[in-house]
Parts: sequence; structure tokens; C-alpha cells
Amino acid sequence: MTPPPLIDRYGRAIEYVRVSVTDRCDLRCSYCLPKDFHGFEEPEHWLTFAESTRLLGLMARLGTRRIRLTGGEPLLRRNLPQLAAALARLPGIEEVALSTNGTQLARHAQALRDAGVRRLNVSLDSLRAERVAQVNGRDVLPQVLEGLGAAKAAGFAPIKINTVAMAGVNEDEIDQLVAYCMAEGFILRLIEAMPMGDTGRQTGFLDLQPVKARLCARFGLVDAVLPGGGPARYLATPDGRFSLGFITPLSQHFCATCNRVRLTVDGTMYLCLGQEEKFEFRPLLRGGASDDDLVAALRRAIELKPERHEFREKPHKLVRFMSMTGG
Repeated sequence: MTPPPLIDRYGRAIEYVRVSVTDRCDLRCSYCLPKDFHGFEEPEHWLTFAESTRLLGLMARLGTRRIRLTGGEPLLRRNLPQLAAALARLPGIEEVALSTNGTQLARHAQALRDAGVRRLNVSLDSLRAERVAQVNGRDVLPQVLEGLGAAKAAGFAPIKINTVAMAGVNEDEIDQLVAYCMAEGFILRLIEAMPMGDTGRQTGFLDLQPVKARLCARFGLVDAVLPGGGPARYLATPDGRFSLGFITPLSQHFCATCNRVRLTVDGTMYLCLGQEEKFEFRPLLRGGASDDDLVAALRRAIELKPERHEFREKPHKLVRFMSMTGG
């Protein structure tokens, strides 16, 4: 008999989990990770691939259909395609995706595709070398563009470009990014900076609603629906050849339809990106818990999921950085 799905107190079915495979990154993006931060999780605390696969397999039995591998930078985790392949084989899982900063993508794109990863999100906040260095901590634009080329050659399509829109930093480059993605066949997703940790709060917030209205008027954009299960609201050109997504946790939040949770590299499940509710699974996984014990724990965890975040009401509430939560 099929067990009941994971449904929270507000009637939202949890069918999407973002899995951080490392909290380490080879960049220090200004909105994510302080330049002098060294408080990374000890490797012995990382979930093994077998532990992650076991827990995610149980979530798949309970209705989870999409898994996204994140970090930090997930491609820094050794042998990551092996984990992707194991997850893609899990009964019930319909999609394994990956979010990456792109610096390591050229070396791994084909192996990821062969492993069963079918969707890629690549961070790209600017097409100008000096701005990439300003935002990311160093100029990695050539590596990211090479990685995007390798991903296209490996058969990934469409590829989504994630751009954090920042007031006073790259807001004047949005039209250039639109033109680039149109020419390359990429989907562009503009993201509002979130007040997570000091890094997030120090990032210039840009309300994307006026940007959306301007681009709609310029390109005649119409509402569109794209696969993926995430929080973006999409628009497309009338001919359907270009799609543009907006992720707006502050100006137009999407909490009522939130279908996701986050599992960090140490086995902590965060039930909301903007709240502190969490549940630790590593002690259970390493303490002899049965599958029934883990299923019961998953249901208890989902009961903790709050109704919504409070980014606007309490912007100083969260002290953890984005990289600590995972993607």
C-alpha cells in the first residue's frame, strides 16, 4: 500500500527537496559568503552518498518527485555524478537537477548528463569581467562561459541562468543579460537578494516588479509555465523562443505554494529558507534508525514547516548565511 504523502499543516505537498552536498565554495559571492568565513562543516559530519540516498529514497516513497543538488558549490564534492546516478534511479524520482556557479562545469557536464541530471541552473551575475570579480571575489567569467558551452554540447537544454539583481551593482546590465540569453537559447531568471546573514543584508535590494513591467512592455511578454517545480514566475516572448523568470521573495512572495525543503550537507533539514525551523537527521541515520523510524521523523519534520518567511517584517532575523542553508 502506498503511504500517505508528506503534507504540511497548511496543505502543501512536499514534492521538491534541495540537497546541499557541500557547504564549501570556490567563490566568495558578496551576497552569499563572507570573504573571511572559515566555519565550514567538518567532512566527517557530511552525509555519505549512501545516507543521502537512503533518506531521499524514503522521501520519494512519500511523494517527493524532484531533487536539486546544491552547495556551496556542488561540483567540489568528489564523485558527485555517482550520487546523481543513484538518485536518478530511485523509484518515484522524476527529475534530478543541479545548481552550480559554473566554474567546474566544463570538466563535469558530460558526466552529469550521463548520470541522469536533466536540468542545470548556472549562476551568472554579470557579463563584465570587472563586475564578476567584484561580486564573485575573482574573475571567473571565462570558466563559466566555457562551462555553459560544455553543458550545451552535452545536451542540456534548456539551461537556466540565475542572476541576483542588485541595486547599484548590475541593475544596468539586465537588458544585456536578456540579449545574451536570447542569443544563446538560455532561460534567464532574475532573483531578488534575500536578507540572509550580514552578506545578504548588505546587498542592495532591487525590487523586480518595475523591472518586470518594463521588460513586459519592451518584449510583449506573456505568462508562461515551465517545468521544474521551483518558485520562479515565468514570462515568455509571444513566439515562445525566450523565457524570463522572476524569483521575488520580498516584492511578491510565493509562500502559499511552497513545495520544498532543504537538506544540508550535515543532514539538517530546513523547512523554510527564511525561518529557523529545522530537523536533524544525521543522528538517526547513524544511530540505527529503521526506515519506519525515519519516515516518522520525516513527518515530524514537515509538521515544523512554517506558513511563510518574514524577510520584510524581520530582515535581521536570520544570522546564517545562504551557503550554510544550501542553495
